[in-house]
Amino acid sequence: MGESQQVDPTRGTVAFGSALFGWAFTLTRFAATYSEKFKLDRDRLMKKFWGDNYFNAATKKFQTSENTEDGKTLQRCFVQFIMRPVIQLCRNIMNDNLDAVWKMLESLGIVLRNDEKDKRQKDLFKCVYQKWINAAEALIEMIIMKLPSPKRAQSYRAAMLYEGPIEDPCGQSIKNCDKNGPLMIFISKMVPTNDKGRFYAFGRVFAGTVETGQKVRIMGPNYVPGSRNDLNVKNIQRTVIMMAGKVEAVADVPCGNTVGLVGVDQYLLKQGTISDHEDAHCIKVMKYSVSPVVRVAVEVKNASDLPKLVEGLRKLSKSDPLVVCTTEESGEHVIAGCGELHIEICLKDLEEEFAKCPIKKGDPVVSYKETVVDESSQVCLSKSPNKHNRIFCIAAPIGDDLSQAIEDDKISSKQEQRERARMLQDDYEWDPNDAKKIWCFGPDTTGPNMVVDTTKQVQYLNEIKDSVEAAFQWATKEGVMTDENMRGIRYNIQDVALHADAIHRGGGQIVPTARRVFYASQLTASPRFVEPIFLVEIQCPDDAVGGIYQCLSQRRGIINEEEPI
Repeated sequence: MGESQQVDPTRGTVAFGSALFGWAFTLTRFAATYSEKFKLDRDRLMKKFWGDNYFNAATKKFQTSENTEDGKTLQRCFVQFIMRPVIQLCRNIMNDNLDAVWKMLESLGIVLRNDEKDKRQKDLFKCVYQKWINAAEALIEMIIMKLPSPKRAQSYRAAMLYEGPIEDPCGQSIKNCDKNGPLMIFISKMVPTNDKGRFYAFGRVFAGTVETGQKVRIMGPNYVPGSRNDLNVKNIQRTVIMMAGKVEAVADVPCGNTVGLVGVDQYLLKQGTISDHEDAHCIKVMKYSVSPVVRVAVEVKNASDLPKLVEGLRKLSKSDPLVVCTTEESGEHVIAGCGELHIEICLKDLEEEFAKCPIKKGDPVVSYKETVVDESSQVCLSKSPNKHNRIFCIAAPIGDDLSQAIEDDKISSKQEQRERARMLQDDYEWDPNDAKKIWCFGPDTTGPNMVVDTTKQVQYLNEIKDSVEAAFQWATKEGVMTDENMRGIRYNIQDVALHADAIHRGGGQIVPTARRVFYASQLTASPRFVEPIFLVEIQCPDDAVGGIYQCLSQRRGIINEEEPI
């Protein structure tokens, strides 16, 4: 853990146990218990307790062969000193051999209350094992002893976390975990408070010290340095430390700790960065391996409860980092989650916790995406309403690999232009000139579609760039066929003819024109639907295979390969 990703029981980075019954142990725990008996230090004993190591009671020495001189076969140390007592106590409890149980508990120094002594079998097993080898203690021991401290971890992780250059003051402050440097906090989730409709913004202080009443810059995930978009400058009302169910108000929290902030929840939707430095960049937002593709429409049973539903959806959207709540043009409220179970939990929370009113749920439906498989069969032209401006455009597919790279944030609008152009040339065989002339990504400025300027010597082109980008975001969010998001489409602007007078080429003229030409380009480029797939690996015993095949066939499941383990 930390520097090395390899786990090893002899290093204390592996715990054995049962989450169901709440017990677990590491070799560190038993090595500490036995070290006095063997007169060996803990680290040496941990190495003896794993692998082909055996203890010969006759010679009172450890050996690597399982046979003794008189021909007896020895058990491994792990079995002899750790698993045998664990299994023996378990069997005595489950077989109601209580005299042996009380004797073993006395030797282990475990004291039970009178009411606990009346428990039997599984209840007694759970009670005894949680007192003897508690899972929480094993986990906390590994966290304390093996996870690197914030100061050490941030020194090598800062470059991967910070979107800006690591040499700037904020980057260096994160790298050095400097409590006197510029403030940098990443807000990872919103936690509902007892106060109706308010949230604690929960996150980690990476650099600086956050104080009550401090004036900070609250930057959303779409913030670009130098712009005012997705930026709010506000005061922090209170700083609190969140410890499971308890909340403790404090004056300030230095870097390396988690913190809850009061008063910033209305300026952030789910995640964001908080800083007090003018030139701070954002900390990278967390990417999830699943997408919210299963959608359910919800409505209230009583029309008078509609405001409660709207407020409940807002709270649900804030509290769950993955769920997406939208309102369709028809006025329908839609909740999108990553699967049927996730949707079920969200609807339960909405009805019982957030909206607190009875709701009607529709059937779950899956979100499709729109794409193209060929280049446009012809160059598409669109004229502006005043007939003074023309845009020529074609659509082409960008390929599945590039779409996936954009979705995984390997290629994004926040990258340096040269670095992005080099990646597109080397990995995806793009033309060098095209790679340097990407205007934007969409939808939401991060999606796997792009506008590329392939024009040659056109006047006034930069003046319409913002209008074209706005039209592109609109078009990619609501595709031409079914109003679904687009995926994997590249729009090449071939040529534009613009009026010499700026008043005749404003946003009102260019936005609808550009949107129409994007739609036309998509329709002439063999449009297709893309269906999401849920890729899963199932391991099961032989007798369960039939039921799995039946379940998969009911849901149009396709089995790629099957192999015995």
